[in-house]
Amino acid sequence: MKALVCSTPGNFEYKETDLPDVPENYTLLKIKKIGICGTDLHAFEGTQPFFNYPRILGHELAAEIVQTQHNSGFEVGEAVTISPYFYCGKCIACRSGKPNCCAAINVCGVHIDGGMREYLAVPTYSLIHGEGLSDDELALVEPLAIGAHGVRRAGVEKGEYVLVIGAGPIGLGTMEFARIAGGHVIALDINEQRLQFCKDKLGVSHTINALAPDVLEQLKAITNGDMPTVVIDCTGNLKAINNAFQYMAHGARFVLIGLQKNEIVISHPEFHKREATLMSSRNATSQDFEHVVASMKKGLVIPTNYITHRVGFDEVKDNFHSWLDPKNGVIKAMVTI
Repeated sequence: MKALVCSTPGNFEYKETDLPDVPENYTLLKIKKIGICGTDLHAFEGTQPFFNYPRILGHELAAEIVQTQHNSGFEVGEAVTISPYFYCGKCIACRSGKPNCCAAINVCGVHIDGGMREYLAVPTYSLIHGEGLSDDELALVEPLAIGAHGVRRAGVEKGEYVLVIGAGPIGLGTMEFARIAGGHVIALDINEQRLQFCKDKLGVSHTINALAPDVLEQLKAITNGDMPTVVIDCTGNLKAINNAFQYMAHGARFVLIGLQKNEIVISHPEFHKREATLMSSRNATSQDFEHVVASMKKGLVIPTNYITHRVGFDEVKDNFHSWLDPKNGVIKAMVTI
């Protein structure tokens, strides 16, 4: 079978490889669609934490079951997606119902080879029923689950002002699920094209350019002087994260979905006087995947709004570098095998 390998930062190679082995309690999938996410882009750039080369990227997948055990609860030929966070089931996180942050986690396409190939074997527990969703929709369940998990971590309640920093695919999904939870969403980004997308496609009423000199004043005006009670960073940009502490209301929660490599620096007095809460949000759980699938089926989320670029598998190597350039307007590139 053909696979696309990121051999070193900035370099892809198509290779012929053997079909994967299918151990006990694993399922063999034929990959149909692959969504390109920020993790893939960062890995290609060489800026992704927890990453080694060479690596087959790809974890936003739509697939068809080729082989599975008879008692798996799934059928050969069934359309599925996967939760790509393969966990040990034994560590403190797994025993506490948090396999998304398993101490020995293997994220498909990050720690181990992923889905940019024709066939992939995955633990059967990772399968998510397709529920009649299209391949495009199934390939977008995972990135939306990231946002859904962050919103659940924040405990967003109806009527709260939720500031989402970063209008990339993860940020957009976070905005969707903050809205579904009843929050009043404020989008903050430096890209006017993406801010306009928030207005036009997601119905976000409040958008702010992060480069504006009066961000604080705009936030105060929107929130009637209170400031947002939930701040969620989806950029993984150190400057954006450090700046965001000043955007918090007293008593606010700040959730980090985005990930970067360096130290966060805050003013302890400013943080302390707010009795603020800082938390990270890693990956997603089966509960989040189920919430996303149900929201798609109800029409609360229109995931195909995000797809701006489409290529065949043989075209990925030639096009991938262009998806790094914000001028090309990429929100979600979708690959068809």
